[in-house]
Amino acid sequence: MKISPLVVFLASMIAVACRDSASTRAVNVVSSSAAVSHAAQLRLDSLRSDSIALTRIPHVARPRIVRGLYVNRWAALGEKMGQLINVARTTEVNALVIDVKDDRGFVLYKSRVPLAIQIGADTNRAMSHERLRSILDSMTSHGIYAIARIVVAKDPLLASSKLDWAIRRKDNLQPWMDKNGKPWLDPHHREVWQYAADLAKEAYDLGFSEAQFDYVRFPDEKRLASEAVYSLANGRVRAQVIREQVGFLRSQLKPSGMPVTIDVFGLTATDTTDMGIGQKWEMFADQADVVLPMVYPSHFAPGTYKQGNPNANPYSTIDHALKDIKRRSATIKNVAQIVPWYQDFTLGPPHYYAEQVRAQKKAGYDNGFQSWILWNPGSRYTLAALDPER
Repeated sequence: MKISPLVVFLASMIAVACRDSASTRAVNVVSSSAAVSHAAQLRLDSLRSDSIALTRIPHVARPRIVRGLYVNRWAALGEKMGQLINVARTTEVNALVIDVKDDRGFVLYKSRVPLAIQIGADTNRAMSHERLRSILDSMTSHGIYAIARIVVAKDPLLASSKLDWAIRRKDNLQPWMDKNGKPWLDPHHREVWQYAADLAKEAYDLGFSEAQFDYVRFPDEKRLASEAVYSLANGRVRAQVIREQVGFLRSQLKPSGMPVTIDVFGLTATDTTDMGIGQKWEMFADQADVVLPMVYPSHFAPGTYKQGNPNANPYSTIDHALKDIKRRSATIKNVAQIVPWYQDFTLGPPHYYAEQVRAQKKAGYDNGFQSWILWNPGSRYTLAALDPER
């Protein structure tokens, strides 16, 4: 009788759990944070024999050309996850970018990271460990590259739990609030980036091949400059802070071999300033393995590149943006690989169909950029814009 690979995997996990002494495992996990509560310690102890126990998990090698789709948290939790795996299995798509920590601060699955446990980041409809294992095993079997998206500075859950790490107001030193009334983490705090690195290490141990860090920046609200104070700045400009922190992420993940990739504003290679968010092309482009500029035509202001409506001219807008990227990157030593984000959503006129998505892809190809990732906030994609099986 043929034994299922899942049965073999679970049997091996039980054997590992039995071999490991409870005291050794507890020390290994809890030692990373002296601030973990007693309840959190009990949670950690209970995970000793869980099916996400850290073992040697196979990883899909990074494709030479990456063509991916974004998978939001709810899509990953529901039936859409299987549908998107099937899209990747039957089209040119070979990668899926899955929300591991979203911009509300919630982690996709039950975590072993002490800080995530302490603040309850993994308690909002967390994916079961069995489902996560099934998803990653299915992706691996079809050669689909798994990318863990981890939001860094926009984390109201952590900012509310660790007020000392939040951006502070000048006038009263209370947490600064964005236009939605939410606090942001202060990028100056190394602990913020350590948390992101710890989540990335865990994701790698679970089977994700790459960490993609988003919101590696300060908030994009002009009033921030006059309202906020940074006690840890020590004379550094915002772009220097982001450079140093991205470099820290890379140093943290280098031992595992996990690539470090960052999402940045699409205008960063055209604008010569840091746009108030700390993202200046020459300051970060050599600090990551891959840089993903979000060159969504809908996000370029009227008049950009002398176009009345950049959104209505997807080919031309992407063509201009990528030419600026090539120009700005030409003089940077050890510059990262560039993988642009394209939009597969409608934001203002005109409506985006396959024609508009394909126009963006063509602009990339014409400029030598064969890789891309499509963004749709609801993870609903225009299949007619995708070529047949890779």
